[in-house]
Amino acid sequence: MEPYSCDTFVALPPATFGNRVIFGKNSDRLFDEVQEVIYFPAAVHNDLQKRLKCTYIEIDQVPETCAVVLSRPAWLWGAEMGANEHGVCIGNEAVWGREDISKEEALLGMDLVRLGLERADTAEKALDVIVDLLEKYGQGGNCAEGEEFSYYNSFLIADRNEAWILETSGKYWAAEKVQGIRNISNQLSITTKIDREHPNMRNYAKQKGWWDGEDDFDFTAAYSYMNTASMMTSSSRYCQGYKLLNKHKGDITFETMMEILRDEPSGINMKGEFLTTSSMVSVLPQDSSLPCIHFFTGTPHPERSVFKPFIFVPHISQLLDTKSPTFDLERPMAKKPYVKPDRRHPLYQKHQQAWEVISNTKEKRKTTLDNMRKLEKEMFEEMESVLQNKHLDVDKTVNLFTQCVKDEIKIYQSNISS
Repeated sequence: MEPYSCDTFVALPPATFGNRVIFGKNSDRLFDEVQEVIYFPAAVHNDLQKRLKCTYIEIDQVPETCAVVLSRPAWLWGAEMGANEHGVCIGNEAVWGREDISKEEALLGMDLVRLGLERADTAEKALDVIVDLLEKYGQGGNCAEGEEFSYYNSFLIADRNEAWILETSGKYWAAEKVQGIRNISNQLSITTKIDREHPNMRNYAKQKGWWDGEDDFDFTAAYSYMNTASMMTSSSRYCQGYKLLNKHKGDITFETMMEILRDEPSGINMKGEFLTTSSMVSVLPQDSSLPCIHFFTGTPHPERSVFKPFIFVPHISQLLDTKSPTFDLERPMAKKPYVKPDRRHPLYQKHQQAWEVISNTKEKRKTTLDNMRKLEKEMFEEMESVLQNKHLDVDKTVNLFTQCVKDEIKIYQSNISS
């Protein structure tokens, strides 16, 4: 199951620089899947009789939803990762274990990511939203466009003050409150430190013969096939990710997190049939007078993409250059043979075209990367100034992400036309 993969990280003070919570995720998906970065404003829903259409099923709507920014596969309703206006961030991972994966259409883990962000103003409230929806509607359905693939989910949920790991198996779940640094990576990882849990989770494991009812309860040992004693001694991405976090513990910045997401030897920056299709890093200052800053690539290969900042302010302009032009909610497996539509958004197209041109030209490749890093550095310095000086130009911030995308496209365009 390792090829279909993601890695999600969080670091909390005192492991970080400047009393900030740092969140990061690589979304690793099929190499040709387009991931868009899209913004939805806060909304009031007066007609609660009207059901909410998620990827496969309809569910009850709530009176109000938060503003969210999402990085999501363009064919579905939910999201791989994202943030809301209150500084809540969520990323999910595919996980497998002893419980058979349900093929019944229900909520995807990616739907639960978006629903948690839309309906909660703290990390723990987002956890509540997800487990309540899990109990009511279940999780299941095809997780890929045009081919059969299903899994259960783990989640990393963070806000300005705390972070939680939520791991699931069917409708059963366990949650761990994070201390210091933590990562998740396509395997159950909660062992005996369980801070919240499904009320029947232990009894179910006992009934299935996965736990004898006498030894200390270990969620991973019970619900997966993994020997938990070997989790931190293997060469897995989970182990390598923890080592990279621990290497910088005490001085982790948003740039440190980006370096981790770009790391190739560990396999965290994945290439091949399954690759890192989009990346996200968020800075969540514990000082509530400071803005949370969310960086997204919106393109594959983080080492040859630009992390662009997004800050929630009123009247944000729509993110047209990272929105899939052919987005719809068609049922991906309804027609056979299924032909994937061209979902490439403008940034994706220019990124793809430029790298096709310069892939075999060392000089052009270096020039392009240098210009991309220069753009990034300028934005990083500007964002650090905001965090240090507490001054935010709201009028400029309305178009912050959009302008950075346009600047990135100019870099690609100069190589395509030259």
